[in-house]
Amino acid sequence: MRLPASRKVRALFGWLALAPRPVARETLCDLLWDAPSDPRGELRWCLSKIRGLVDAPGRRRLLSEDDRVWLDLSDGFVDAVEVARSAEPGLEGLAPERRRALAQLFAGDFLEGLALSGHPAYAAWLTAQRRRFGGLQLRLLADLVCDAADEDERLRHLERWLQVAPLDRDAHERLLETLARLGRIREGEAQLAAAARLLDAEGLDSSPLRATWQAARAASIDLPQAPPMASEPRALGAPDTNDEPGPDLAAHRASIAVMPFVDGSPEPEARGGLADALAHDVITRLAKLRSLFVIAPGTVFALHERAIPPERAGRMLEVDYVVGGTVRRGDARLLVAVELADTRTGRIVWAETFSHRADDALLVLDAIGDRIVASIASEIEALERDRAILKPPDSLNAWEAHHRGLWHMYRFNKADNERARHFFETALRLDPSFARAHAGLSFTHFQDAFQGWSEREPGIELAYASANDSLMADDRDPAAHWAMGRALWLRGRHEPAIGELEQAVELSPNFALAHYTLAFIHSQDGDPAAAIAASDHSRHLSPFDPLLFGMLGARAMALVRLGRFDEAARWAVKAAARPNAHPHIQAIAAFALALAGSLDEARAQAESIRRALPAYRFADFLAAFQFDAQGAALFRKGARRIGMG
Repeated sequence: MRLPASRKVRALFGWLALAPRPVARETLCDLLWDAPSDPRGELRWCLSKIRGLVDAPGRRRLLSEDDRVWLDLSDGFVDAVEVARSAEPGLEGLAPERRRALAQLFAGDFLEGLALSGHPAYAAWLTAQRRRFGGLQLRLLADLVCDAADEDERLRHLERWLQVAPLDRDAHERLLETLARLGRIREGEAQLAAAARLLDAEGLDSSPLRATWQAARAASIDLPQAPPMASEPRALGAPDTNDEPGPDLAAHRASIAVMPFVDGSPEPEARGGLADALAHDVITRLAKLRSLFVIAPGTVFALHERAIPPERAGRMLEVDYVVGGTVRRGDARLLVAVELADTRTGRIVWAETFSHRADDALLVLDAIGDRIVASIASEIEALERDRAILKPPDSLNAWEAHHRGLWHMYRFNKADNERARHFFETALRLDPSFARAHAGLSFTHFQDAFQGWSEREPGIELAYASANDSLMADDRDPAAHWAMGRALWLRGRHEPAIGELEQAVELSPNFALAHYTLAFIHSQDGDPAAAIAASDHSRHLSPFDPLLFGMLGARAMALVRLGRFDEAARWAVKAAARPNAHPHIQAIAAFALALAGSLDEARAQAESIRRALPAYRFADFLAAFQFDAQGAALFRKGARRIGMG
């Protein structure tokens, strides 16, 4: 059909075609009109043009009701909607024929030619959609290369892949390997020279391409293969033929690239403004965690300058995860939208929008940076744990064995604690210098002593020894100081324990477990007000943490010591309701409820404890914790009220 000449009408048509639900007219006015004299009048004119395109006698497709507008295209076909719907459950589950059909729907950029200057909200949406569909196209092409029935078909898909992503080293390497298999050596040499010139011109390393070509050419004529260059990373998706764990630290850390944020404000700042400052801040804070291999800012800002979208940059850098987002200032508020994508699958695994008053930009950026870093770290740890449990135990490397151990460790029962210890020990056999595996091993010994699953004194000494090994391996890792803080607390050395935990926070201000453990110690014989503050901060940093029951329980214990029994009972009940809460946490709830006068609820909690541990008594509770005299007396009083004293 002949479309209206107005680019704004075409842009609005595209936006409505993808809108999942009816949209308020005011939203559309804000999207495409920069305070004209009559935005609603201009919107009506644009909608009338769209109505002339899509409506037919007896069939209205542009609909409106209660100031909302939407397109009903249920009897039509929208290529982008079809691709998005098919990709929703995962492209890997599609048949090759279906993938080929979807790949044919792509022709140029999403809404090509419809970028509009002076409309930041629309620009941010368009950028996000182009990133989304560009990533889907690359994943489809990569899958089609693997699905190809013959080498000629594989070459066609690779050539299209390089048209879409000319700087993608993975595509170049696969093309070189294919040409070598076909014996087309002269074409391969020319392809290598052209690709090397292209990458070198962009400041990217072309030496891995030369190594790939050397190996592929040698294999094609049955010559001895030169050893791979040890300093170069493996091509994305290529098999790892090295069975021995290497010395590279990145081998047991997930890798991540944080791309500069896009400034979507009505009047964007010059480079170096809030959007760039936030990206720099997030990169620096993530690097402090030492559990992630973080690409340096110089590289990601260089790629950003070349207008390379985050997902493509992640593939070029061969990282596991990539972060992208937008910053928008307006109406005295600062809005930051962030996405975390898994480059191995192309899926968005976490997304969040943060909104703050922009009265003090630096303080707001600090608060948002805290939340972004803590959320990313927590999401990646959970993803790596889930990925590790899918692998058979004998195929795990040190990083995967460590995360398999974490999965069992956070189950908080004796059997899983022993399994966790097995996997941490496996990780340490593969890499004795892995500080976090030593810290995890220390935690399992801590659990044995704290929960009474083994003799207390040997457990305390083993927890301390493993924590010390963690510090010896890397004294800049906050997890090592966290492990030592817990071990010192077990030994009754509270002040040194607090010092270690404060060192962990200094190394990584966003390390939620260090804040929680400070709350745990202060809630028993330290400053209860400090315990409440630390508990709240740990939950703010990691609201879905596996140790959330402990964060809530620490707050409840501090409130008991302050004599605020009703509040303590409410928080303790929340702690006990967590799915992995252990009997000591349920005991906090039982005793706090008894102190608050809720005896029936307290007895119900006590009965729940007895079903799990029939012999559990107040003496077990008191032996696990280290309350001051006042706190011990208060909890004993609660226990006596329900016959557990």
